[in-house]
Amino acid sequence: MRSIAAKPSSSLLLIDLLKVFAALLIILHHLSSYGQMAVDARAVLPSLMTYLFEYGRYAVQIFLVMAGYLAAQSLTRFANAKFNSQMLLRVIINRYLRLFAPYIAALIFTIFCAWLARFWVNDEFVGETETLGQFIAHLFFLQGILGLNSISAGAWYVAIDWQLYSVLAILLISFSSYQALIWLLSIVAVSSLLYFNRSDQYEAYFIYFIGSYGLGVLAYLSKNFADSKINQIAKLALLGIGLIILFSSFEQVWLRNILAWFVAVILLLWGNTAYPKAGMGEGSKERWGLLKMIAWGAQRSYCAFLIHFAFILLANTLYIALGLHIYESGTLALGLMLGVVVCSGFAANILYQWVELPALKLKI
Repeated sequence: MRSIAAKPSSSLLLIDLLKVFAALLIILHHLSSYGQMAVDARAVLPSLMTYLFEYGRYAVQIFLVMAGYLAAQSLTRFANAKFNSQMLLRVIINRYLRLFAPYIAALIFTIFCAWLARFWVNDEFVGETETLGQFIAHLFFLQGILGLNSISAGAWYVAIDWQLYSVLAILLISFSSYQALIWLLSIVAVSSLLYFNRSDQYEAYFIYFIGSYGLGVLAYLSKNFADSKINQIAKLALLGIGLIILFSSFEQVWLRNILAWFVAVILLLWGNTAYPKAGMGEGSKERWGLLKMIAWGAQRSYCAFLIHFAFILLANTLYIALGLHIYESGTLALGLMLGVVVCSGFAANILYQWVELPALKLKI
């Protein structure tokens, strides 16, 4: 018999801090990757820009592990529920609705920015004019499966997130025994980490990413599930996968697998760390202000992830349309990059307040 999961606080410091850090790192990675600004900025800070270009994408592993952790937190509430196909379908559709509203708003804005960019920017990252079929495929998260170009740099992740959540919902709601589920999930995760994740032909499907996602699920079950036996089995599975990653590294080192496992362990140890209460001591106002900024940024991290590519398009358009690129000024390019980060934060706040929050009511 499965036990009902414990309910940790919804305001968790480590989770929020990782959200802000990963979202910022992805934005910086894309800034170092696209357009003439990236080229000129590299002339001033070659080591930093190269590092962001080569390793910034690993922030996706942080997102994936956290997403698995939080999905398990959400779905284990059905641990004692009798299987119901209508309930399962409702959970999957509601997840789609949860992702959809800010996603489509950011997508439309990105299409507009790309349209503007094509007047001045002759660069591959701007892409061809979007087609109706391409847009419809994005609406249903099918662009990767159909082999279509992504309209925005973050669109693929939203599609994968929904696939992963749907698969996990099917597993957690359908299985009568979480013990068997943990072993199945562990086998699938190892297969993903050692085989599927190493072949680009699978990157449009959940199986490519479920290794990191599954580590997040195991981290949650290791600590927050009320059944101590399930805790021990999940910990054993997490340890076993860590050893497999270690031994496989003697043949070839895959940093993303190592990072994903360490993030899972960090969540196991400190994932339930709540925000400290406001104090009256020296420096408490500064600390409390920083914590409020982290909480504010974490709430808007999804929107920032969705909207930032549009501002990279706009910034590169301004850089070329105003003729600033002829100076090949890395300092100017870095200033525009800072502007992209700031504008992404403001736009994320608007998208969060006007779209994401109201859209939470979209449920069946």
